[in-house]
Amino acid sequence: MKRILVLKHMPSQNPGIFREFASDQGIEFFEIDLHAGDQIPDISQFDGLWSMGGSMDVWEEEYPWLAEEEQAIRHAVSELEMPFFGICLGHQLLAEAMGGKVERAQEFEIGLYDVRPTPEGKGHPLMQGLATPGTWVNVHMAEVSEPPKGAIILAESDRCKVHMMQIGELAFSCQFHPEVGDATVDGWMGIPGIPQALAGLLGTEGLEAFKSAIANHLPSHKAAARQLLANWCKLVF
Repeated sequence: MKRILVLKHMPSQNPGIFREFASDQGIEFFEIDLHAGDQIPDISQFDGLWSMGGSMDVWEEEYPWLAEEEQAIRHAVSELEMPFFGICLGHQLLAEAMGGKVERAQEFEIGLYDVRPTPEGKGHPLMQGLATPGTWVNVHMAEVSEPPKGAIILAESDRCKVHMMQIGELAFSCQFHPEVGDATVDGWMGIPGIPQALAGLLGTEGLEAFKSAIANHLPSHKAAARQLLANWCKLVF
């Protein structure tokens, strides 16, 4: 089994549905929660590194572990050449760690959005077997505004130009949330302030429609997430 260290930023931001597929892909997740005070171990003792989502932004200095995480990601990708996967905040941290820039999104994405391959993404092994465009769950108000030098942008949406990214041979990331499973949205709604913030952006009826749309989408989402994980494992291991 390949051992993957997962950097979480809160309990509800975890590998989610990917936990169901891990053993089939010959991988095992070892999860730590940086926001809860867990320390990053020696990442060289693992076969891969994942960085998950979170309600915080990369520039928020009240979370000092974000800078430490960026250093760990840079070390893993640049020096150890370790397989990496980042989701949402993890996607943005990869960009910042490798010299890119993250800013407030010009247009936020909250809900289901179509994500399509860029010319560089068409036919890419990470996209094998995925619908084009694919419909993915999004909850983000920040985005990668300047990709790192040498990054390959694999997918985009009408609102976000850097939805999937590759750096080097083994580092990949996505702005959307492929990890969403049956319990994920309830976990998000348990984060202090998140229901109120989303209701403020979407309206009360809009928030309920958001939750209902995700629940209805889960069967097809599950198949796509399974394929995405299989593609990533095939690419990096």
